Amino acid sequence: MADQDENAGLLRAFGRQLKLLRERAGLSRAELGLKVGYGEDLIASVEQGRRIPRPELIDMADQAVNAGGLLIAMKDEVARARYPAFFRDAARLEAEAVELCAYDTHVVNGLLQTEEYMRALLAMRRPLLDETVIEQRVAARLARQQVFATRLTPLFSFVMEESVVLRRLGGSAGWRGQLEHLLLTGHRRNVEMQIMPLDREDHAGIDGGFTLFARKGGEQICYLETQGRSTLVTDREEVRALNSRYGIIRAQALTPRESLTYIEKLLGDQ
Repeated sequence: MADQDENAGLLRAFGRQLKLLRERAGLSRAELGLKVGYGEDLIASVEQGRRIPRPELIDMADQAVNAGGLLIAMKDEVARARYPAFFRDAARLEAEAVELCAYDTHVVNGLLQTEEYMRALLAMRRPLLDETVIEQRVAARLARQQVFATRLTPLFSFVMEESVVLRRLGGSAGWRGQLEHLLLTGHRRNVEMQIMPLDREDHAGIDGGFTLFARKGGEQICYLETQGRSTLVTDREEVRALNSRYGIIRAQALTPRESLTYIEKLLGDQ
């Protein structure tokens, strides 16, 4: 809750700053919207701290209201407000990674989630999340997925427990849409997706999920997350051990082709 309050306070402060600068420039919300290519309603939402502005909107608004860089100076802080505090380091590493390997045990990885699946997961959180926070986090997860659209994309490896794709979180229709999205993403040339069957008698991943990020230059960092808490593992020996464990997990799972065939069969059985 403190994290939500911190983010909300930052967004309200940015919104007040934008409103003051807009009024100083003699512009209505509609007029500013025309200058930056966004609707009046979105400008109002940003000024009221209910919507996180995209970086390009901040750049254009700064110029449109002659802010002299005041709004741009807040851009990095506003961008970080998209994510809960425990995930901000991971979001930065994710954006910089040349290779990402993720083992997921409970839900589909955020990079692979459909919007409907995201909303269902966030609505299940206890204590309940405010609707504004849900909208902000959905927008943040969708923005993370832009990494697939960049020209120089990193290499991705995802291993998920069979229970992850069997659990119909959010209902059957959303579950089916999520499986279809996994199939689509799993056919990308830079993505390898694997399912860990429930009937495996030997399993190297019993300690839980984790994500490995490889950066330019070869440095690897591991990210661990549970119950709204996160840890970054940077010790070389610890990361080496986790990297080795991930290799064993991959070897124990279905191959990428077998995994996509398995998902196709799940869809075909419905």
